[in-house]
Amino acid sequence: MKLYIAEKPSLARAIAEVMPKPQQKAEGMITLPNGDCISWCIGHLLEQAEPDHYDEQYKKWRLEHLPIAPDVWQLKPKKGTSKQLSILKKLIKKADQIVHAGDPDREGQLLVDEVINHAGISQTKRQQVQRCLINDLNPSAVKQALADLRSNQDFVSLSTSALARSRADWLYGMNMTRAYTIQGQQAGYQGVLSVGRVQTPLLGLVVRRDLDIENFVSKPFYEVLAHLQTHSNETFTAKWLPSDACLPYQDEQGRVLVKGLAEKVVEKIHQQPAKVISNKQEKKRQAAPLPFSLSSLQIEAAKRFAMSASQVLASCQKLYEEYKLITYPRSDCRHLPAEQLKQASAIGQVLLQNLPQQQAHIEQANWQQKSRCWNDKKVTAHHAIIPTLKTYAADKLGASERKLYELIALQYLAQFFPDFEYQNQTIMLDIKGGQFCAKTKATLALGWKQLLSKPKQQAEVNLPVVKVGEILTCDHGELVEKNTQPPEHFTDATLLAAMTGISRYVIDADLRKILKDTDGLGTEATRASIIELLFKRGFLQRSGKQITATLVGKALILSLPEASTRPDMTAHWEYQLEKICQKEASYQHFMSQLLSQLNQLIEQAKHMPSSALSQLKDITPKKKPFRQYKRKTSTAKKPSRTKLKSSNQ
Repeated sequence: MKLYIAEKPSLARAIAEVMPKPQQKAEGMITLPNGDCISWCIGHLLEQAEPDHYDEQYKKWRLEHLPIAPDVWQLKPKKGTSKQLSILKKLIKKADQIVHAGDPDREGQLLVDEVINHAGISQTKRQQVQRCLINDLNPSAVKQALADLRSNQDFVSLSTSALARSRADWLYGMNMTRAYTIQGQQAGYQGVLSVGRVQTPLLGLVVRRDLDIENFVSKPFYEVLAHLQTHSNETFTAKWLPSDACLPYQDEQGRVLVKGLAEKVVEKIHQQPAKVISNKQEKKRQAAPLPFSLSSLQIEAAKRFAMSASQVLASCQKLYEEYKLITYPRSDCRHLPAEQLKQASAIGQVLLQNLPQQQAHIEQANWQQKSRCWNDKKVTAHHAIIPTLKTYAADKLGASERKLYELIALQYLAQFFPDFEYQNQTIMLDIKGGQFCAKTKATLALGWKQLLSKPKQQAEVNLPVVKVGEILTCDHGELVEKNTQPPEHFTDATLLAAMTGISRYVIDADLRKILKDTDGLGTEATRASIIELLFKRGFLQRSGKQITATLVGKALILSLPEASTRPDMTAHWEYQLEKICQKEASYQHFMSQLLSQLNQLIEQAKHMPSSALSQLKDITPKKKPFRQYKRKTSTAKKPSRTKLKSSNQ
């Protein structure tokens, strides 16, 4: 008997749809005519056992117990999943061949692997497990995936990486949460102060931004504009570029802070000749933006529709599972396999039916054009989010689903449009020894921008035609006084952008260099839930689009060691986890480093000043205390002499 194990029931149904009929449905499984069987997980069926499962004394939260780290890791059935887990274990033991059909990502790999391992089958049988990677739930795509099975052994490193992250999160979050909650209680606060390797640096970003805004002192700065006139009485303006001699009077961003200096320049250039030093005109092209990953889609939807990250993910899951209108949504990839280009024209025909309001644009598409998005080398287990070959009736979708589907479709359609073409013109002038610059950008051809960009509100201004060496006249100078502005509060879009481009906030220069643009806090699948988690725990709050930290969130960050509140640590984790995926680093090395670091952090927590959390004494917690160290929350460990062992590693 061949057993197909899907990550969730919707995927199991999609597999069954392309299998021979008649089929027999039973509790937790679907049996095929030849005796093969399809079953499923319901997300994670297993989770890390809680500390008191290892030792009863850990039911009470005490500083002297910390750090806690298992010698032998144990999993337990998640609440409400025992029946399905039992069904799967029986089927796994009975099966002659197993096909792993978890979602095509790190978490999906571990999710099914840990159930297979938990069933206690032989090593030989585990090595014979096959892997099915399904990105699209439509029948043709599912058939193709089932015909292209690979050995599950090819994905061991992916599973190991996910396992390392899961255990590290448990260790870090559980121990740090207990340590700071106990210290909070001693200071008079009766809520749980949860700490996690992703949630806490994210909260730290918001707290530091809030403090920057609170402490910001606006300062005036000055610019000088030269109002110029040509021999044919055409006029334009050019901006003064301060020389190196002005550096003592400028801030780190090159803004002139001394009004008297700018006033002297205005006076100096009045009714003076202006010599054209250079006049550059450059025609440039800009390719269409790549199709969406989940994070890039969430950022764009937040900007356009003010949708939260969790709303986008929920709607995308419906579009994928229920309507089958888009490919796998939890993707961190923005490229497509070259083979997919063969479906482009057919997808175009589907878009004509699904998006009749875009008919004129769809008919302009050149379906033979191959953009930079088709790159097999940049596609891993999953590819960018794009429309499928499924048609639908517009009245069947909710408003959010309609908006997101059209956004995804237009981003895909843009791959078949010409580049955006524009011309940059830059005129450099010398006026009484000072340099001035005039710039414009003129559109030559909209190309793909006609699909994705809003029309400009103002007409573009062209600079006059002038020659190098030509002498113009500076009619007068103008002093422009401006004020420095504080940074803006985070929004859903900017907070997601910060999570995906976390290297911008990394302090360690060496680490910042090695992080790729795709590295970040959390994963595509977890970022939305992490943001919402901070709201549920009372650490963040919303005011319109603005996201700010609460007093509790701020106090927690200010009481923690800086290393725990900065993204450097978790960015380094993600870098190491990716190296495990690529078989360039080991699980053991990653965990030993983590445990050593955790020991130091717990010692710091034990000896923190009693005043660190005293401002929370009279604050009522948002919720009753609850366990905070489940998956994707935490980390912890025993003294360095403790050896980590694993029952399935």
